Amino acid sequence: MAKTIMIVDDKRSVQNFLKELLSEQGFRVVTADNGREALFVARHEKPDLILLDILMPQMDGREFIQVYRKERDTPIILLTALLEEQDKVVGLELGADDYITKPFGPRELLARTRAVLRRASKESTPPDMLRAADITLDRASHRVFVDEHEVILTPSEFGLLEALIAHPGRAFSRSDLLALLQGEDYDGVERTVDVHIRNLRTKIEADASKPYYIETVFGIGYRFRPET
Repeated sequence: MAKTIMIVDDKRSVQNFLKELLSEQGFRVVTADNGREALFVARHEKPDLILLDILMPQMDGREFIQVYRKERDTPIILLTALLEEQDKVVGLELGADDYITKPFGPRELLARTRAVLRRASKESTPPDMLRAADITLDRASHRVFVDEHEVILTPSEFGLLEALIAHPGRAFSRSDLLALLQGEDYDGVERTVDVHIRNLRTKIEADASKPYYIETVFGIGYRFRPET
């Protein structure tokens, strides 16, 4: 099955050039004009790799990475101008996998693309089973067990626990968690997360008033108890 590559660039000439080049090599290509549109396209098309311009209207490449990295770990190659050195550094720190400096030739673009796809294919896929402390979360069956006893969670509660348990010790802000549940264009209230967390604690904690697994990070949000 052909790999899907998403091109995100506000210049239609760049889109057309890359689409023709990649299509000739057997890739399936989808496009977006800016980061906001790219979020919509990526959520529906689930590309195998993203070629991402940095300077774009509405939502630039850096903002796109910040939002999208909370949802998926799709490989991202930045398309940068020669003088955007700081943008390259920031992009890589945010989670981009590589960058190509404009102007670039077809051979370089194809070589970088294939190299990143090869690295991604060699990496182990996320495990279906997440385990931390006495909790087991089964992504495939959407089931959760606490000390081998199954607990029934709502989709929102499951999503929150999945995010927290996958990164023990990492502090998530309420806005991070709300965006994870509802998407970047959420229109909810951040305190909604508090309600979900409170309900989640009543189901997984021995004493919800003295939580062991899900810790409150005052002034920020929540985290899953760090592994010791």
